Amino acid sequence: MRPAVIAVPAPTDPFLLGLPYWLVGAFLILALFGAFQVYYWVGRKLGEKLYDSRIGVKVGRERIEKVERVVERWGALAVYGCFWVPMLRHTLPWVAGALRVSYPWYVVASALGCLTWAPLWWFGGMAALWGWLQLAQRSPITAAAVAVLFVALVVWLFIRRRQKRRRATDDHKAMAS
Repeated sequence: MRPAVIAVPAPTDPFLLGLPYWLVGAFLILALFGAFQVYYWVGRKLGEKLYDSRIGVKVGRERIEKVERVVERWGALAVYGCFWVPMLRHTLPWVAGALRVSYPWYVVASALGCLTWAPLWWFGGMAALWGWLQLAQRSPITAAAVAVLFVALVVWLFIRRRQKRRRATDDHKAMAS
């Protein structure tokens, strides 16, 4: 029987640039926290101009208004929750700044989000990557098949989402006419 293999690097062993694995993870958490603060202050500075900015036009006024309703209803708690919702994670902090959510509460919510969400992705993502690399070492064909299936799944989800969006736009246009 083969011994169990650890799927992540040892916490204290040199990992990236000679830094231990846990320290790289801590830097990434701090970088995410810093990015969330920048998002907030840019949103606060832009205010109503957010709608007309490149990002605002790309995201769309309707989506920003949906996010505004979430922020207005839940406040700083929405900031914590946005870490767990893929697209919301990148739009909600800007909107929170534009709506002038209480900054002390925003800091607390974004810190808690960074401390709970980022380690799951850091350790879980690295475990998946290391597990796949170990699979590739033992069986390159199986690892290639897993990679192809993963890419196919991502493409399928992307196409499905795009089709739903088109249907919703077509339905909206049909109702408007």
